[in-house]
Amino acid sequence: MTILASQDLIVELGIYFLLYDRPGYGESDPNPNSSVENEAYDIQELADQLQIGSRFYMIGVSMGSYAAWSCLKHIPHRLAGTALIVPLVNYQWPSLPYSLIKEDYRRKFLNLGLWLSTYVPGLLHWWVTQNWIPSTSVLEKNPIFFNERDIDILKTIPGFPMLSKRSLKEQRVFDTLRSDFMMAFGEWEFDPLKLSNPYGENESSVHIWQGYEDKVVPVQLQRYVSGQLPWIQYHEVPDGGHLIIHYKGLFDTILRAVLVGEEPVCYRPKSVS
Repeated sequence: MTILASQDLIVELGIYFLLYDRPGYGESDPNPNSSVENEAYDIQELADQLQIGSRFYMIGVSMGSYAAWSCLKHIPHRLAGTALIVPLVNYQWPSLPYSLIKEDYRRKFLNLGLWLSTYVPGLLHWWVTQNWIPSTSVLEKNPIFFNERDIDILKTIPGFPMLSKRSLKEQRVFDTLRSDFMMAFGEWEFDPLKLSNPYGENESSVHIWQGYEDKVVPVQLQRYVSGQLPWIQYHEVPDGGHLIIHYKGLFDTILRAVLVGEEPVCYRPKSVS
């Protein structure tokens, strides 16, 4: 993950960023017993070992947001604030109304992926590395997944190198991504939409940031999630896709909102239903 904050803001607020390799990434050993719940306690143990203090801020982006949800469930007392940026919505969360998701093609695609990952992982590994399957460079230009602004961003960033056929041919890389996918979109031991405000009635620094034109996580689902959790502040980027974290200046705005409580009025949704 590239740090996208401006140097001026880092100096002004005295920000210290800590990025860590989760199990199976970088030089970290895979953990076959990983779970959504374990994610929170891994983070807590890391914070204690590195002595970063009793409370810290958490940022979860896209699929990585399941770690942030886990922390809000299991160790909220350690979080000074949380930013969930284009966070995943798991179609298996019990509180999601079926009427909202029944026609969503993403749900059918994810269900197929979960079935293949669970019952025929060898076949799935073979399939994703075949030459006739589109490469990630094709996916990155596909308007099915990204809006115009995202596609422009993808021309200037490395993209998704772990999803290349060359990387996926490595069994360790494939197994790590498969494990993450199954944890993120499989059954959780809790329903995030049932979380109560762990910070008290009048105190919360938890934020969701969503692109209105996001084609990976639909805005209708994100609006429903935030509507069920009124203690979470919801922000919407009108012309934003799934890669809003890369939009110039926006990460600074996100940091100011969660760290010092600045209210970015221009990112209030016009209507939330």
